[in-house]
Amino acid sequence: MSSDARLTLITRPDCHLCEEARAALGRVVAVTGDRWIEWDVTTDVELERDYGDRLPVVLLDGKEHGYWRVEEERLLRDLTTPQL
Repeated sequence: MSSDARLTLITRPDCHLCEEARAALGRVVAVTGDRWIEWDVTTDVELERDYGDRLPVVLLDGKEHGYWRVEEERLLRDLTTPQL
C-alpha cells in the first residue's frame, strides 16, 4: 500500500462521516496541493481490526492524525509546517 501521498483516509462504504471527511480532505488539498489516497477497511482484515471502530481515520505521513472528524485547520498547519 505504498504511495507518494502524504494523506491517507481510512473508510468504509455507507459511512456518512467518511463522506464528510472526503469533502474536508478535498478542501485541505485544494490549499496545499498534496495528494491523498483512500483505504477501505472492508478489504483488509488488519485495517478493520486496527481502525474499524473509529472511522474515518486520517493518517499523515503514515501516522494517525485524527479520527471521526477532520480537523481542517490543524491538518493544514501540520501539512505546511516544516518538519524538523
